[in-house]
Amino acid sequence: MARLNAWKHAFFRPALTVAAAAAIALPALVAPAFARGPENIADVAEKVIDAVVNISTSQKVEGRGGGGAQQAPNLPPGSPFEEFFEEFFEEFFKNRRGQGGDDSTPNRTPRRVSSLGSGFIIDAAGIVVTNNHVIADADEINVILTDGSRLKAEVVGRDQKTDLAVLRVKPTKPLKAVKFADSDKVRLGEWVVAIGNPFSLGGTVTAGIVSARNRDINSGPYDNYIQTDAAINRGNSGGPLFNLEGEVIGVNTAIISPSGGSIGIGFAVPSKTVQQVVGQLQQFGEIHRGWLGVKIQQVTDEIAESLNLKPARGALVAGIDDKGPAKPAGIEAGDVIVKFDGKDIKEMRDLPRIVADTPVGKDVEVLIVRKGKEEKKTVKLGRLEDAEKPVKASATPNAPADKPVVQKSLGLQLSGMNDDLRKRYKIKDSIKGVVITGVDASSAAADKRLAAGSTIVAIEQEQVAQPADVQRRVDTLKKAGKKTALLLVATAEGDMLFVALPIE
Repeated sequence: MARLNAWKHAFFRPALTVAAAAAIALPALVAPAFARGPENIADVAEKVIDAVVNISTSQKVEGRGGGGAQQAPNLPPGSPFEEFFEEFFEEFFKNRRGQGGDDSTPNRTPRRVSSLGSGFIIDAAGIVVTNNHVIADADEINVILTDGSRLKAEVVGRDQKTDLAVLRVKPTKPLKAVKFADSDKVRLGEWVVAIGNPFSLGGTVTAGIVSARNRDINSGPYDNYIQTDAAINRGNSGGPLFNLEGEVIGVNTAIISPSGGSIGIGFAVPSKTVQQVVGQLQQFGEIHRGWLGVKIQQVTDEIAESLNLKPARGALVAGIDDKGPAKPAGIEAGDVIVKFDGKDIKEMRDLPRIVADTPVGKDVEVLIVRKGKEEKKTVKLGRLEDAEKPVKASATPNAPADKPVVQKSLGLQLSGMNDDLRKRYKIKDSIKGVVITGVDASSAAADKRLAAGSTIVAIEQEQVAQPADVQRRVDTLKKAGKKTALLLVATAEGDMLFVALPIE
């Protein structure tokens, strides 16, 4: 199971202690009803369990060797203690080397390691869905049915960004398959059932409720998880999360846990995302995501004030890809995208998901806010994979270096761009503006992590070339009653970022 914290501790703890604590914590009249839950959970489990499978993978890795008492015990493949002992003996050899002991590791021959995860059948002909991390780097993949049958699987396609994969097996008879539900209709507090293969114990059923929707855990650009308190543990990865109709509303993918065991915070990829990804993997063997060609950042309250945008919303365009669809459509750095293809962009992270789900090549209407006014643009959407190929920045000849002028403004020490500064801070030739050569440690600029070597490209969407330009813009904003100045800042590598600084 993918998780957010290291798994280092023991797996099993006395059940009596947990039961006793629960009895104390809940009133006597409430506990029995709460513990029972919905009466049809057993019916759901009986209906769908044959469609839930175990995924067994193996791969060849370099052996650690060691021999004798130094060698880890021979554990069955997929044992929950296998990783624990591997970590223990790795630490053991590290300590011996540090103490001057024998660090030789005889018999470092390749060996096969196995792991187990979960999955579920969506087509009786043999199509299986699981997590990408369950089958990543595997040399051999087998699907184990509830009757113990093992079927060799081939990878149809996989997507690292959503951590999903599709497998195909060739059964001798039709398999039991399950259907997807609309995850957009899932309600907070709704009962759900998780089925999987925790700790390699085999098919296990747990129940809980939907704790949250649209959860962002910073695991990728398209985070939109369903959070549940149904027990999900190592080995549950790739298993289905069902509603009480026996339909799949999500794929169990990650947990938050300090020990590796369930603490009631699990996350599932919603079925709406799963269906889109699985459909493309079956059709193309890869994902065709929409691409807008912009770099974006969150619209903070300070930035919203500088842009005359009330309330704070949307995705702020910090940079434009020269070869992307946004540039010919007239979208510029400093624009705030508030609606895309008819869908509201409430916050920055909404945009990547909506763009990715939009068909490649579609003409899309984009509503932007520029200098406080709304404008509509039409973009012919590109394909994300084309954008992932690195493009070399075109170098432009340096103009004769101006005599450096150093002055302070906004808690920053500023200098005009010249060859010496480009060489010192390794600033790309394509970057033009005023170089930050120092930052007052007690200033707001330091709090925003501005550093020497960055370049101020523009202030309030007006380009600057000399330190005097910066001071002039700040003075103008002061006279206009502005409390903050919105800076477009470029890193030495060319990444663009908007930063709002208070005007003192």
